[in-house]
Amino acid sequence: MSLRDTIVEGYRGALPTLLVSALGGLLAGGILGGMEAELEAVPGLLVVVPAFLAIRGSVYGSLGSRLSSALHQGLIEPRFAPSDRLVGAMAAALLNGLAASLVAAVLAFGILTALGRRVAPLATLALIALVGGALAGVVLIAVIVAVVFGGYRRGMNPDNLVGPTVTTAGDIFGMAALYVATRLALAVA
Repeated sequence: MSLRDTIVEGYRGALPTLLVSALGGLLAGGILGGMEAELEAVPGLLVVVPAFLAIRGSVYGSLGSRLSSALHQGLIEPRFAPSDRLVGAMAAALLNGLAASLVAAVLAFGILTALGRRVAPLATLALIALVGGALAGVVLIAVIVAVVFGGYRRGMNPDNLVGPTVTTAGDIFGMAALYVATRLALAVA
């Protein structure tokens, strides 16, 4: 295979994924851009956003990798059959996501307070992080399981699907979940 053929093949495989990721990033940015009122009402929320989104990628990327490895090793079947291994991996991801989201809210509150910046009450940031983390986590688990199992059944390597899926879905559903969680926190405040 020539260098040109290798490059063309690489672009042919990567370009659709890059386009979907770019579109997903723009959609997530659109959600963030539409949250001006919420960002003003909850000082410090903008500081939480990058950490919140990064947590989605780390935690649920790990879930996708664990599922992919388990499929390759024959430890699970490529269908949703609630085994101890599958349920345990999903529960661990959700709990890790919630814990990391709470830590991000506490750290943002602490750092902004130490810097003398205006910040919402810790309870408000924590509520937004936990509710947003739970909403995004449930959706991301469903998306990752569907993509990993569906891709594997179609003869695709799920390792190649996990990264772009988690990045794109994590940004979109993460921002949507933060929006819903913020509206909920403002309604109960």
